[in-house]
Amino acid sequence: MGQLDGKIALITGAASGIGRATAALFAAEGAQVALGDWHEDQLEAITRQIRDRGGQVAARRTDVSKRADAQALVTAAIEAFGGLDVVVNNAGIGLYNTTLEQTAEDDWDRVMAVNLKGVYLVSQAAIPHIRARGGGSIINIASVHAMATQERIAAYAASKGGVLALTRAMAMDLATDAIRVNAVLPGAVDTPLFRSALAEEGKSAEELGFRFDPHAIGRVGQPEELARAILFLAGDASSFMTGSPMIVDGGLLARL
Repeated sequence: MGQLDGKIALITGAASGIGRATAALFAAEGAQVALGDWHEDQLEAITRQIRDRGGQVAARRTDVSKRADAQALVTAAIEAFGGLDVVVNNAGIGLYNTTLEQTAEDDWDRVMAVNLKGVYLVSQAAIPHIRARGGGSIINIASVHAMATQERIAAYAASKGGVLALTRAMAMDLATDAIRVNAVLPGAVDTPLFRSALAEEGKSAEELGFRFDPHAIGRVGQPEELARAILFLAGDASSFMTGSPMIVDGGLLARL
């Protein structure tokens, strides 16, 4: 028996990193999964992987910052599987080495559109279908930058702080519908986003030996470790949790 047997889950940003690991884990745990991402080749690859392992999957190229795309992804999930129980709002982009003064308006708008507006658009489209199933779980992927941040990352930190605040507001609005809404706050995880941030500093994960001294654990996290936390929030084991930030950061915030 899988932890998500009989559940239908939608995952954005599913083509790589945390989203890809979550898609694979959810399918292995019995969920039917609908996947969205704008990287079509990588999306096709995880879709094939899940099907080859006997999972049930539907996928659609999606830009979560566009209402039509968000609605179409939810519609594809409903058409493929007949309902929706779980949404993982994972799609996100970064903007590094840029102070507020240095941030171009177009760059600010794009970060907010994907990281924050995307959560709003996908959730708004999905909520009626989750409500129709008698409730479910929405998991928004924020960041430790929602609580404590660093220099030259203003737009990203603001967007993820917004995700955490939105999570709490959604939890209050949806509690009477038995829809739980929680956030996961990762530390540094070995994803394309993290690697791109390192590259901008002239570094690589391999060069660092995957060590990351700001984490008390002393290493970078792996996407599969975040996927297991997301699985917990998606399933019945977390039935008394809503509006909560789940910090999965290798002990980063414990140092502060």
